[in-house]
Amino acid sequence: MLQVCLNGSRRPHEKVPVTLTQIAEAAVEAVAAGAQSVHVHPRTDLGRETLDGELVALTVDAVRRAVPGVPVGVTTREGLVRDGVERLAVVSRWPRPDDGGPDFASVNWHEGMSVDLATVLRTRHIGIEAGLWTPSAAADFVGRRWPWQVMRVLVEAVPGHTPGGYGTWAVERILSALGSQPAPRLVHGEDQWAWPVLRWAQQQGYDTRIGLEDTLFDEAGLRARSNAALVREAVTGRREL
Repeated sequence: MLQVCLNGSRRPHEKVPVTLTQIAEAAVEAVAAGAQSVHVHPRTDLGRETLDGELVALTVDAVRRAVPGVPVGVTTREGLVRDGVERLAVVSRWPRPDDGGPDFASVNWHEGMSVDLATVLRTRHIGIEAGLWTPSAAADFVGRRWPWQVMRVLVEAVPGHTPGGYGTWAVERILSALGSQPAPRLVHGEDQWAWPVLRWAQQQGYDTRIGLEDTLFDEAGLRARSNAALVREAVTGRREL
């Protein structure tokens, strides 16, 4: 499975989709290029990331209308609301998937109150992508017996946050800390680690993702034209492996 990550926390510019129309169009193009799942960070009218339930639902609806049948997920990342307690309260008011809410949401396990947040998502019947950036986060995730309660694990190599001198070594350490557990694994990197980790993950048979959240550049180091161009390049390279 290849997931497209449309915008993330990138600053708005001509390539990064932030409005509902831009997000929907980017989803259509990315799915046509080969993406099978969509991850998006909803934005306000001013282009700021938000966890507001109404705007989350509007964003999810725009993507679902554009690419019917494709799973749509959103972020819950720390810092988008004032504090952890408020974040829990905001997410607890999200609609369930059948009522217009997201199919899944990512939870960064190293962030504060991650277990509480994941528990809230489960009560809303929203699938959980557990974001593991470090071996210690993976060990905590396993120790709390959460692998049996999530939709998938995101093994994420993030320069400056994930320990390691290069991306593939970093993800191997996280995978080692995970050990044998039942949740499907999606492996990806960001920025300079995005392409090396993606190609390694494809060779190893893991699900992965690509998009302007993870990198603004194609594999040759040139500025990416669009999310769809990144997806197309990822799919083409996978076929050649």
